[in-house]
Amino acid sequence: MREHLVFVTGRLAKARLEKIAQGLPPERFNWTIADAGVKVAALMTEEIIRRRVTMPEGATRVILPGRCRADPVALSAHFGLPVERGPDEIVDLPVFLGLAGRNVDLSRHDVRIFSEIVDASRLTPEEILGRAKDLARRGADVIDLGGLPDTPFPHLGDTVRLLKSEGLRVSVDSFSAEELRQGAAAGADFLLSLNEETLDLAFETDAVPVLVPLRPEDLPSLDRAIDRMQRAGRPFIADPILEPIHFGFAASLVRYHETRRRHPDIAMMMGTGNLTELTEADSLGVTALLMGVCSELSIGNVLIVQVSNHTRRTVEEHDAARRVMYAAKADAALPKGYGRALLALHDKRPYTQTPDEIAALAAEVRDPNYRVAVAQDGVHIYNRDLHKVGHDAMAFFPDLGVEADGAHAFYLGGELTKAELAWRLGKRYVQDEALDWGCALDAEVEDTTRFKAPGHTRQSGKP
Repeated sequence: MREHLVFVTGRLAKARLEKIAQGLPPERFNWTIADAGVKVAALMTEEIIRRRVTMPEGATRVILPGRCRADPVALSAHFGLPVERGPDEIVDLPVFLGLAGRNVDLSRHDVRIFSEIVDASRLTPEEILGRAKDLARRGADVIDLGGLPDTPFPHLGDTVRLLKSEGLRVSVDSFSAEELRQGAAAGADFLLSLNEETLDLAFETDAVPVLVPLRPEDLPSLDRAIDRMQRAGRPFIADPILEPIHFGFAASLVRYHETRRRHPDIAMMMGTGNLTELTEADSLGVTALLMGVCSELSIGNVLIVQVSNHTRRTVEEHDAARRVMYAAKADAALPKGYGRALLALHDKRPYTQTPDEIAALAAEVRDPNYRVAVAQDGVHIYNRDLHKVGHDAMAFFPDLGVEADGAHAFYLGGELTKAELAWRLGKRYVQDEALDWGCALDAEVEDTTRFKAPGHTRQSGKP
């Protein structure tokens, strides 16, 4: 049975929407465009839609513009039909309707994030707790307390007990067997990192040990530790050790692959910090690649660290990557088409309008309000009196006539600079909206049923 979709829109977007709708497969969809009688679809209110839109016979679903601030639930009750908010951009409508890409569920993952506090021994328990709560908020599942060589950690036990009392899972990472014992006695869930020479400690406690080779290249020593734990029927996690680039990185990847080949069913860990911290590259791409390796090899634990400024979002990056990789693996698909959380600098489809489409919109404008848009040919700014295209935000200023309006000049300077940045990087630009930096920044949470507060978007001057 074909769906009959009703697309509610405004006058300026109607022609573009009709063009997209004409490309929908007729065997799946009938469609009707309902013009709500306003110029800009985003300015439609719930009351306007109630009064001005009527449903055609046979309608099965109503699609609102993504930026429409009406309540879909209330409108659904009014029309007696399912009402939902569609995509922000018309060009994304086919994806929204399931005609391109796939339905994306990023709520699940199968990787546990251990987030290390490397200088825990230098902090008070209260300071550690504050940092631990922040890491958990960002996506960490286990708080790893890192001990420093030749640095006493007398408050380790108190710290573990404090974190546990707050419902946090805790691991202790130390070269000191005594510190590991103290952490385990205080209730630590995991101990990092034991080898075949220190493995006796694993039998003194219920904490799960993370096993490592005696030396990174000594994989047989890890095999022996694994074998001992398996014969004892005790839980463990194996970490073959990821090495930095030019210091054994490629060989360490081989070790991870070989460990999985030899032990198909064991729990494994990868410490990603030797790549993210020790490679001066944007860490998001490095993290995505490593989490892809973890996904292929079913490595269900990662130990991450944030020391360098360029890895300040490493928890969020690992959290986003584990969800994308899980979804792609479940679909037996490439990690493409699963949202843009892993795209910080560029967008796959940066331009939502062509230069000709912007020119057509500009020709319809009858007011002095400036609109800003970005297309492949550059930044566009237009109102009823002008339409300029350029690449330099500041070069527009002499043509805008806002010399006497400081607030508006300030607004346009900021907005045009944002548009120039989007054009140069190949990112999506939407006037009055922040650029989307993926998981590199926290997304703003907004009430989609309310309009934003007004800003200085109109050219002032004589009334």
